[in-house]
Amino acid sequence: MKTLRSIAIASLVATSFTAGSAIGAQQFVTIGTGGVTGVYYPTGGAICRLVNKGRKTHGVRCSVESTGGSVYNINTIRGGELDMGVAQSDWQFHAYNGSGKQAFIDAGPFKELRAVFSVHPEPISIVARKDSNIKHVSDLVGKRVNIGNAGSGTEATWNVLWKAMGHTNKDLKLAAQMKSSETPGALCDNKIDAFFWLVGNPAALNKEATTTCEANFVAVDGPAVDKLVKKFPFYGTTVIPGGMYRGNPDDVPTFGVLATFVASTNTSADTIYAVVKSVFDNFEDFKKLHPAFGHLAEKDMISKGISAPLHEGAIRYYKERGWM
Repeated sequence: MKTLRSIAIASLVATSFTAGSAIGAQQFVTIGTGGVTGVYYPTGGAICRLVNKGRKTHGVRCSVESTGGSVYNINTIRGGELDMGVAQSDWQFHAYNGSGKQAFIDAGPFKELRAVFSVHPEPISIVARKDSNIKHVSDLVGKRVNIGNAGSGTEATWNVLWKAMGHTNKDLKLAAQMKSSETPGALCDNKIDAFFWLVGNPAALNKEATTTCEANFVAVDGPAVDKLVKKFPFYGTTVIPGGMYRGNPDDVPTFGVLATFVASTNTSADTIYAVVKSVFDNFEDFKKLHPAFGHLAEKDMISKGISAPLHEGAIRYYKERGWM
């Protein structure tokens, strides 16, 4: 008979396997997401929920890790510490091509990066205190702005936009880099004038800010935005719908990217096939798992925002469905 000590040791050994290690008939994989208050975390959770539902059939067991977001996820996949992750379509492109962010340039093209599918649109949201009189992104000069976590895709996109407008962060009174979960409180406590991020709507933090204090969304359009959208196919213009948030009755123009699901060639085709099949064989259930998924269309998810080659396992499934 096994002693409690031997059982404990066996349990410890089992849990010491890294993400992606096979234990018996099961394959354990980890999805990198973002902060728990954003949409990336529930996106990873929704995918894992459907994967784990069918684990007895395909042998894949999925877990979610809250991370710093797009850039962190891509770099950690590249380092072999994550199997899959959620990332903005622009940073998927730059990582694959070794462009954009200096860290991607220094590391060189990540040619093993693979797209799996795209998910929800991620428009730029700039939420400002109404008494700050910030109506347009150009009004941020001289203001206190949270620009995103250091090293995040949000910060990187802010830098692209702000530079395209001819500015540096020295043109701000404060370039704050608080966690996204801290920004509504900081806004309503008058510690910042506005916060910037990319997120699927409706978003909990946007709702928190607009219900806790008087706050408005800021228009992000104009010649600099037009040039970015024309130059880079992973960007697109959109609006934040009027009436979605308290005190914001009108559509607000902006632009943004798509959230995408990525992996690398180090994650096996069989594993990716099982994940993709779990999502698309249960697509109506998937759409119900978060409001940001409500208007997703299957074919758009394999054609829009795909700025790296598709993974072999994803291609296998899409061909079976006659989508390719």
